[in-house]
Amino acid sequence: MPPNQHTRADGAPDDGRAADTDALRDRSETTRAGVLATLRVQYPDVIADAGYRLLHPRTGNHYTDDRRHLVATSRSVANFAVGVLADGPEWCVDAAEHGLRFLREAHRGADGGYHLVVDADGDPVDRTRSAYGHAFVLLAYARAADAGIEGAAADLERTHALIEERFRDDAGMLRSDCGPDWTEQEAYRGQNANMHACEAYLAAYEATGEESYLDRARHLAETITVDIAAETDGLLWEHYTDGWDHDFGYNADEPRHQFRPPGYQPGHHAEWAKFLALLDRYGAAPPTVGGSSGGRGGWYERGRELFDAAVDHGWTENGFVYTHEADGTPIVADRYGWALAEAIGASAALAERAAARDDADEAARLDEWTRRLAVRTDLYRGPAGVWYEKRLAPDAGGGLVAPDPPGVEPDYHPLGAGYERHRSTRLRAEAREP
Repeated sequence: MPPNQHTRADGAPDDGRAADTDALRDRSETTRAGVLATLRVQYPDVIADAGYRLLHPRTGNHYTDDRRHLVATSRSVANFAVGVLADGPEWCVDAAEHGLRFLREAHRGADGGYHLVVDADGDPVDRTRSAYGHAFVLLAYARAADAGIEGAAADLERTHALIEERFRDDAGMLRSDCGPDWTEQEAYRGQNANMHACEAYLAAYEATGEESYLDRARHLAETITVDIAAETDGLLWEHYTDGWDHDFGYNADEPRHQFRPPGYQPGHHAEWAKFLALLDRYGAAPPTVGGSSGGRGGWYERGRELFDAAVDHGWTENGFVYTHEADGTPIVADRYGWALAEAIGASAALAERAAARDDADEAARLDEWTRRLAVRTDLYRGPAGVWYEKRLAPDAGGGLVAPDPPGVEPDYHPLGAGYERHRSTRLRAEAREP
């Protein structure tokens, strides 16, 4: 018998299929354990009397700033709900429910919108109605609903209705941030808020099976990654006018802006690649260009293009540059941990879609990228087990930088990368079973 073959229970050779399937199962369980380990770093220390408090990556102590950011609250809820979905301990449910209470009672205003920043007592500090923040509220309720947490499904429906009423513009996209009276603060459209809305609608589809959520995710994805990107040779610009024209001068004088820097972001190309892989997984109608079905190709093909653009323009062997020009010249060469994490999730999801097409060579290439990226994660993990925000560029010393308060990153990106790697690998194993 050739050395690569194994024997099935009935004695027939299976050409290594059983061994490969076992390896996939083992990898899936290993990554699931990593998801739960990330949550064990967070729990119970992040639990405060009201809501959550972020932990410093060096000391593990709470930040002394007591403000609570809507994005951090929502991401923490989503994290613990993912713990439930990954068959984690019972305290994952308790921790998610704890955050949901704060989200409803402190962040949610009388008009149904959510305050961007509140203090520990739940009093508003910043009443901005953030499109980006509301996308994460939708994600929190979607993950919690998927985990079967009481009341989350109703809040998911309410938040979807709120976004449709308050944020959806004439193009079917999310408009910009608003004041407490829902008046837009500036004539701006951003791909980032719309990208995370796509993420949230995909999670809502996973939780409910409602095609309307998948349709919303598909529309957001097609507009940003196909229609508009055709004007920039397939790359994804960050900023637009309120008519969805490229605004190449936006924040040109703030290259290190936390949420809206100028330039192309490799991390967002990888993040979109992951979401397009999910659209392919769930059978969303392919993108169209000029009325021709398929456009540039299906979601999987477009996702591979975006992943390859991320690594071609941004990968440096110890992370991705923050932003770059169209030709790949770095604008800000700092390496952010979230971008590394998103690329891990993207390569794992795309590898699963390659395997679903029996494209073993492409699956192997993407698996190698997953491993190559994953071994760099220790460069961003602090002594307390929590990730730092970024590493400075080598010419600036390469030092680690912790988030400034009120932070928005409770290890949501590393956990999300691990979860996607876990379930993508599990799907591959299940597909190989007789």
